Amino acid sequence: MKPLQIVEALEEAVTQLGVTVRRERGSFRGGLCTIDGEAVVVLNKRTPVEAHLAILAEALRSLPVDEVYLRPAVRDAVEEAWAARDAGVGVEIEEE
Repeated sequence: MKPLQIVEALEEAVTQLGVTVRRERGSFRGGLCTIDGEAVVVLNKRTPVEAHLAILAEALRSLPVDEVYLRPAVRDAVEEAWAARDAGVGVEIEEE
């Protein structure tokens, strides 16, 4: 699967778990946070799709991911992102 397709599947999964996904512009990395008592994943529009994949995968780490169906290719991408994060390897994000 292409990274964009994986990101779309991850956004759907996060939404099914009751978390809002927002895309905003700014000088921030993004991630899971709470805004006015609501769980939200914020993605920076200026960052590449690979960064969105990593941020959504990291958000799923703290959510009951086993409660939603993820296609095998999507689950593999999530597990790869988790392994990369654990190994200290990440997507470089340049701030503008």
